[in-house]
Amino acid sequence: MSHSELLKRITARSDVLGGKPIIRDMRLPVELILSLMAQRVTAEGILDEYPELERDDLRACLAYAHAVIARDTLSATTVTER
Repeated sequence: MSHSELLKRITARSDVLGGKPIIRDMRLPVELILSLMAQRVTAEGILDEYPELERDDLRACLAYAHAVIARDTLSATTVTER
């Protein structure tokens, strides 16, 4: 899956979690997944704890973090406001 395809999994809605980026509109914030990864929780551990997630969702969180840090522009097709 390409970087831009991964980023399409990340959405932001002003009515959900105060507009924080979430994964596939599921009320699971990107911030939570990145925090778990930083705490050395394995991908398998995260997927076991959150069975609604897919491995590409974890990759999407990393792609999003990279885009933000690299100051890439996230177009409306990448992070959507609903």
